[in-house]
Amino acid sequence: MQTAVYGDPSAAVQLIQPVDDHDLALIENEFAVIKANTKTDFGLTTLKVGSWNTDLSPWESPAVFGNEGFGAGAERTLDEVRRLCTDPDKTYVIGGYSLAGLFALWAVYQTDLFAGAAAASPSVWFPGFTDYMKTHEIRCSRVYLSLGNKEEKTRNPVMSTVGSRIREAYDWLKSQNVGCTLEWNAGNHFRDADLRTAKGFAWVMNQAYELQ
Repeated sequence: MQTAVYGDPSAAVQLIQPVDDHDLALIENEFAVIKANTKTDFGLTTLKVGSWNTDLSPWESPAVFGNEGFGAGAERTLDEVRRLCTDPDKTYVIGGYSLAGLFALWAVYQTDLFAGAAAASPSVWFPGFTDYMKTHEIRCSRVYLSLGNKEEKTRNPVMSTVGSRIREAYDWLKSQNVGCTLEWNAGNHFRDADLRTAKGFAWVMNQAYELQ
């Protein structure tokens, strides 16, 4: 998997984001928006995945749109992420958009490596995921969730559950005393991915440093 670094790789805070080509086309603007919304120096490392549906999925699941199902490659991708997070003196935050946002949520259940997760419009409609959250222990203290206010208004019977699922996830995290917010954005799933992800990263960073 290819990586690229934006900002300061020596900064105390390092953000990690799985991406595809669409994300990379917007990444410089995303970086600028994060920088404008926090006073903390940081680096942002992108990890370009080869197969979006396989590399970011925690377990196999049938296709919900088109013909491509979901693989179980998240563990392998998390191994790649761990190789980017080896400095014990640095604070790491995992984040992403859509299925990468789901991956970020899943990752903070696997390891205490991350101070928080920025899950922008995460694919929490993914079958079984909110049940997984309720039967496993989260291992970070800060989670940002967001969704577009039109995302649940789809005819796809699986993806239309995203609104109820993200509310369920938010309520569960709050009940577990996790510092969590749920932000609603205007538009559908394909609007302002860079801005939504940037807001998530900035929120986690600002929350973390307010506690220190």
